[in-house]
Amino acid sequence: MAVKQISVLLGNVPGSFAKLTHILDSEDISTKAVSAASTAKDSIVRMVVNDPDRAATLLDSYHFNFEVTPVLAVEVPLHAGGMNAILKPLSKADINIHYLYTTINRIGKETIVILGVDKIEDARSILHENWITLIDEEIYSIP
Repeated sequence: MAVKQISVLLGNVPGSFAKLTHILDSEDISTKAVSAASTAKDSIVRMVVNDPDRAATLLDSYHFNFEVTPVLAVEVPLHAGGMNAILKPLSKADINIHYLYTTINRIGKETIVILGVDKIEDARSILHENWITLIDEEIYSIP
């Protein structure tokens, strides 16, 4: 099962990201992973939160421009080449990685990476075949 990511389009102006997080925080929606990137005009914030369905309802009520998309959450193996243990099998399978970012907290010692890929079910299978630990709904309850 894929993890739900919320991508929010914000104006690239001071305070817009703070407004977004304040609204989520006020409803006890906590961020588990976050990435923010901007252009001259806009910013895109990608996040995994503890309750993506409730967050989507809340953002809709505030008229945010957002979408909910499936992503993969995987543990990076704790050894030299750990990231390549994820990237190489995906590359060999001709799966394109659009972006990746890490979680704020971890379940164990391993870092959890969020992957936005073009063939999510194929990527899930390839990673599983290569002994990469996939994280599903447990990501929503990381302390």
